[in-house]
Amino acid sequence: MKKPLQKSKIPSNKVFVIKELRESYLDKYWHSHEEYQLNVILKGRGTRYIGDHMKPFKEGDLVLTGPNLPHVWRSDNAYFDQENGLDTHDIVIYFPESFMGKDALQKEEFEEIGKLLARADRGLEITGQTNKTVVKMMKDLVHRKGGASIIGLLEILEVLAHSTELEPITHIDYKSNYTANEKDKISEILEYVLKNFKEKITLQEVASLANMSESAFSRYFKSRVNKSFSDFLGDVRISNARRLLHDEDLNISQVCYESGFPTLSNFNKQFKDRIGKTPLNYKKEFMDTF
Repeated sequence: MKKPLQKSKIPSNKVFVIKELRESYLDKYWHSHEEYQLNVILKGRGTRYIGDHMKPFKEGDLVLTGPNLPHVWRSDNAYFDQENGLDTHDIVIYFPESFMGKDALQKEEFEEIGKLLARADRGLEITGQTNKTVVKMMKDLVHRKGGASIIGLLEILEVLAHSTELEPITHIDYKSNYTANEKDKISEILEYVLKNFKEKITLQEVASLANMSESAFSRYFKSRVNKSFSDFLGDVRISNARRLLHDEDLNISQVCYESGFPTLSNFNKQFKDRIGKTPLNYKKEFMDTF
């Protein structure tokens, strides 16, 4: 298996790094790094998995993650086939806690930004007008140089620090305690599931990927991901179903089939248990907003 890509790329002579990326697909390997990360998707669709939370993403998805919080934005399977002519576009900022110097966040002037970064330990999804404002600022920041770039980053963090449109992503009791080898192992399992969720996936299959017995794998997986493997697989399928209900003109039976559920009744039950409404009501509610 290919080793997860290292995302910590802040040279010793830089305060922070901002990158504008245009690629065929987004990184499919689960990883973490010591820096804070602010990421916006400008083009592309798929599933993002942050800590113990999974959700479909599309254009406009804006998230701030804290240090060592495992995450991946994985493009839909169609993006990995070059014949489909699909591509992605995003802007990502990496910055360390000490980007303003040692102990700077303990100073009165940076109190609110310090509180923001503490909240980022759970990951923060940025919505509403704040999303639009910050995305515009990030597009501008790509072209700034020198001291103006540092001012631009501070302006973004100041906007976020005073916004009420930030939602925590992981559960409050989520803790990341993975070793490097465990991240590789979980990444391989995640990639296998996201690639094959439309098919029947057995516990025996995924346990063999981890070179474990089924019972040992079940205990290991739940201790690391905060949920059973069957619940995790259900989350993957529900995430895909939500995307299809939003973006595709499919009936409920088609969405059920395309998301890997064995029966329509099973799909309806799992969807309502997780989302709080039936797939049909979910689709109607979404359509009513347009």
